[in-house]
Amino acid sequence: MTPETLKPIALHNIEEFAPGLDDTDFIFSLVYGVRDNLDTINAIIEKSAPDWPLDQITTVDRNVLRIGIFELTLAHAPDVPPKVAINEAIELAKTFGGPSSGKFVNGVLGTIYKNLEESQKAA
Repeated sequence: MTPETLKPIALHNIEEFAPGLDDTDFIFSLVYGVRDNLDTINAIIEKSAPDWPLDQITTVDRNVLRIGIFELTLAHAPDVPPKVAINEAIELAKTFGGPSSGKFVNGVLGTIYKNLEESQKAA
């Protein structure tokens, strides 16, 4: 998707789900960050959830994972601790996904976070 198509969609969702929100910079950094790093993020999902081909993960779960992975690995946002990013993704999955979405997202992001911690310790 291009910025021209993403921006109106994001603005509509902000109006729908966060009316009155003044500071939308964080939202747009997530939206464009995921879009700009989609191939990298998808590869991380495929590596971290090998039993779940990307096209078999529900749309909501797949996109919640993408946002969570971007926040964990690529956003470089020191004001968002990893456990907060994971918890927010789990809450999104529980709210908008299916009955097992929260557990699925928790498992995948937990695996990614554990691998990040291990690679940082080894460095």
